[in-house]
Amino acid sequence: MHKDIDILLQPQKGQTYLEQLEKKKFLFSLVISYTETCTIPGITVAGKTPEVLPYTSPADAEFLNFGYCKCIDAIPMTPDGKPTPALLTKTALESASIPNIVIDAGSKIAPKLPCYSTGLSFGKNIALEPAMSIDDVTHAVEYGRMIGRSLGSTTDCLVIGESIPGGTTTAQTVLTSLGINGSVSSSMPQNPISIKQKIAMEVAKRTESKNQFDVVSNGGDPMIPTVAGILSTASYQTKVILAGGTQMAAVLAFSRITGYNKDNVALATTSYVTDDKSANLVEMIKQIDEIPIFSVRLALGNSKIDGLRSFAKGFVKEGVGAGGATLAAMLKIGITADQLLELTEKQYREIISQ
Repeated sequence: MHKDIDILLQPQKGQTYLEQLEKKKFLFSLVISYTETCTIPGITVAGKTPEVLPYTSPADAEFLNFGYCKCIDAIPMTPDGKPTPALLTKTALESASIPNIVIDAGSKIAPKLPCYSTGLSFGKNIALEPAMSIDDVTHAVEYGRMIGRSLGSTTDCLVIGESIPGGTTTAQTVLTSLGINGSVSSSMPQNPISIKQKIAMEVAKRTESKNQFDVVSNGGDPMIPTVAGILSTASYQTKVILAGGTQMAAVLAFSRITGYNKDNVALATTSYVTDDKSANLVEMIKQIDEIPIFSVRLALGNSKIDGLRSFAKGFVKEGVGAGGATLAAMLKIGITADQLLELTEKQYREIISQ
């Protein structure tokens, strides 16, 4: 058992899962998307100003691959300069030579790099109108299935991360509409959960349907059905790790209608999400299915750099598949959280000096 990995659900199954992946081949996939819901004041700090929010996800994808961004002049940062969690993901993947692939599932701005493009439209502001049409939800699942079939056949484990500003709000809405009790996490220490739950309750009133397609069409975002589609085919070919916080609970809840091979599926996130007292990821997953949850304990609280220490103080917490990417690196080459901290600090200094 790796000392920096805790198993919070299905411990026996989780232990076997980890053992099966020691020193195995991993592929990381990043699904980028956008929802106009992120423009609601007070729900996200994913960009310095509302104008740059559409650039957050493609910039994350570009940073992950190039170490700098092409679609925007700066690295994605919070208003006071805390770095994107893509920094953690990039460090982990590079440390273990794990390849990554980008999937554009409704990003408002296309990333300037080779990627799978689904041609999906971005999600609308759910407080004002339905997120997307039923046809778009169906297409997202279909495209996801094709991508999952393609990626699942190439690796021992497919890790799926996401980047979508405002995504915890759409996740809360989908979970609420599907009758899953609990609160999602936040990129801020003071989780604006009352705003999210108010939106979720209002949106839920727009449709009486509990059908997952209706619910995601009404209050979701394009990332959710796309990842569900990938999961539905890839999980019958290989192990799949849903790398993310409470947004992946919404993906799993939707996936009950699209199907997946439960024996091959697990969720991985950072301890900053699972320690978040304002959210309850484990309780939500328990209501959906019995899959292992891995909580990766990072050593960012010991960092000499303020921006990295802030993760341990409740800022950002997770994103761009950071927890799952770290788990994959730990399993593939046995790297520890302390060793990863050293490499992360090195990467951070290189960015700042650019």
